[in-house]
Amino acid sequence: MELIILLLFIFYLLFFTANSRGKLGEAHAKLHMWFSLNSSIYKRVHDVIIPSKNGTTQIDHLLMSPFGVFIIETKNLKGWIFGSERQANWTQSLYGNNYSFQNPLRQTFRQKRILSEYLQIDEKLIHTVIYFVGNCTFKTALPFNVINRGLGDYIKQYQETVLSEHEIEKIIYQLDILRSDPALTTKKHIQSLRERHNSDTTCPRCGSDLVERTARKGSNAGSTFMGCKNYPRCKFKKNVS
Repeated sequence: MELIILLLFIFYLLFFTANSRGKLGEAHAKLHMWFSLNSSIYKRVHDVIIPSKNGTTQIDHLLMSPFGVFIIETKNLKGWIFGSERQANWTQSLYGNNYSFQNPLRQTFRQKRILSEYLQIDEKLIHTVIYFVGNCTFKTALPFNVINRGLGDYIKQYQETVLSEHEIEKIIYQLDILRSDPALTTKKHIQSLRERHNSDTTCPRCGSDLVERTARKGSNAGSTFMGCKNYPRCKFKKNVS
């Protein structure tokens, strides 16, 4: 029954909605997980909004298994993809046009931190995957957890048991509480994003604190700015108002 509902949902997105690219990407990932992963081993939860002291984060897909928790961030993009681990933005090249989008590794870095804090489990038990579902080609070397095929095979590489059945059930229970919370809506999440991007204390990219720094070289040497505490992994900065 769940599979039939998912197929009907994809059909609806294809023919009756205008801005369906992101949802189609998520539906594609759901379908792939349905066919490639044993549901008795890999428990699936989709579209979860998690609160934190620095605003909320939204996770497309979560898989709970004896081999850890998997965060799966989907990107439905075509064409050529250029990027690197440390770049703030990556580039999609399509039909001679270039489009910039946020480095998804930074997005999952923040998701992993917040999920670890909420579930009160070690970050080492959480694995992140960036899954490009469109017909795209990677034109630069990307980290091993950025893939455009074989999601199920990638996840099944992890075979070391790190979570007990009881721990998995506890995690699912905690996530169910979040999903039933009427205060955690997409509207509230978007509002949280806006507040975070306008904040003078919180990095909008990774959620770490912003600290005052002084430029040491260049034309702005001696001037102060707000920089991410997580530097050099996150190089976000903004001028002091």
